[in-house]
Amino acid sequence: MSPALFLVLLLSAGQHGGQGALGCWSSCQRHVQDQALRARVCQLCVTTGRADAWVMELGRKPGLPAQEGLRSALTDPDWRVRWAVLRAQAKARGHTEPRTLADWVAEAPARDEVLACVTAARAAASAGKSTASYLKEAGARGGAAAARIWARRDAVREALEVEVYSEQAVLRGEALSHLATFLGRPPARALLESMAQRPEAGDAAAASALLSVAEKQGSSVGRMLLVEAKPPDQLLINRLFAVYSADLEKLQKGLGSLDITERRATVQSLRRYGPLAQRELERALVDSEAQVRQLAARGLAEAGGLPLMEAAGRNLRAEGASLSTRRTWMEVAATDKSCEPFLLEVAHDTGLPADTRGEAVARLADCDGNARRRFQLLSALLQDPQGPVRAGAVRALSLPRSPEADAAFAAALEDSAPEVVAAALEVVGQQRQVARAETAVALLGSPHAQVREAAAHALEWIGRPQHVKHLAQTLQEDSVASVRVAAAQTLALLGGPFAASALSQALAKDPDSHVQHVARRGLERLGFRPP
Repeated sequence: MSPALFLVLLLSAGQHGGQGALGCWSSCQRHVQDQALRARVCQLCVTTGRADAWVMELGRKPGLPAQEGLRSALTDPDWRVRWAVLRAQAKARGHTEPRTLADWVAEAPARDEVLACVTAARAAASAGKSTASYLKEAGARGGAAAARIWARRDAVREALEVEVYSEQAVLRGEALSHLATFLGRPPARALLESMAQRPEAGDAAAASALLSVAEKQGSSVGRMLLVEAKPPDQLLINRLFAVYSADLEKLQKGLGSLDITERRATVQSLRRYGPLAQRELERALVDSEAQVRQLAARGLAEAGGLPLMEAAGRNLRAEGASLSTRRTWMEVAATDKSCEPFLLEVAHDTGLPADTRGEAVARLADCDGNARRRFQLLSALLQDPQGPVRAGAVRALSLPRSPEADAAFAAALEDSAPEVVAAALEVVGQQRQVARAETAVALLGSPHAQVREAAAHALEWIGRPQHVKHLAQTLQEDSVASVRVAAAQTLALLGGPFAASALSQALAKDPDSHVQHVARRGLERLGFRPP
């Protein structure tokens, strides 16, 4: 083997869930003795990395060398190789795979009996069936083969357990899944029975196997154990929990990472632990990144064994839940196909806080729906006695634009609740409603800071050079720092000498460091280099 080929095989080792390219290559080299044939079939290990690729190719080759290679491969320690030989033989003979498997099991000499039985158990399990069920399709010999396998069930079980505790982590999950299917038990129960006969030194491998199965099944180890655990299992459960607790402690660091990608990956990993990671998932529920929050919410729903919308409903109504947590659940609910009826139900639930109801209404904008129908659904909420609900209804009408919605925005700009006026200004800016620019300018003088800030932000999109003077006055005179920040940001976008002068004064004289920072950045945007 050349050094370059060895490097390729080494880098590929462990991939594709079994031997990987290196193991595949070694297996092919061991069983195929003919040099020319070996050169043709073994190269498939490099291109596919699958244990069965070279075997299936060998089955297509005529002649004695190929047949000898197949007979030799039928004794390979990897069940995939043995199963590939049987599949190749079935294809060549025009038989079904179950029949070829049953023939082998029935005819296998005593020395190969366990090997054949293990192969049958794993082939059946990989198809999601018990050996008896799978071999029903084998014809006359199916029953005898199934009986022989069941007679050696302890040996089969032991062979599968060896791989559950394999040093190769990639083998463990599949072995546990096959063991559980063979025994007709849930994976968690099969694992606990196995652990009862083994020392604690193997607990990390056992925990890894169950974690792998949970991930493949879209479940979590915590959920699987909660469903299966019985009082006598307490010591074994505690042993697994000790391993998973150490895992969770390591994952907690990822939740605090500044790298969004790492936080997302961490939450995705936490979901595999289910109820065991509830504290960590709840922490991620208020992350600054929407995708992280949504992954955490879905993980908590899975941990509780609940459909997403049912989990959202329960958590929205949970006593003591914060608005930020409720927002996340509504944010996630808005991604579901049934979001509109769910959010409307929350919006009309007068037992919930007004800000929660308002958030639910606003989230309706994320649901698919007809504009006219949407307005009809929201018309009553636009008249709700609580300001946050009316504000949410205004935001929900932002897209698509319609004459009915425009009339609602006009009314909202004159609403008595500042949060409603602020919501209307937000939409006016988003929709570039330039005709309402003078209204926004007038609202820079509102007695409510929330409205003044929203007006300044709206002018980012609909402001004109003649509005710079009003914004400069706001930057100089407003008593609330967040309003002055909004004015500075808008001045930097509108530009001009008067805007630059106002920003320079704010940089030199404003008492708030954030305002100073925004003013500096604004001047740089306008081409100035402040000291």
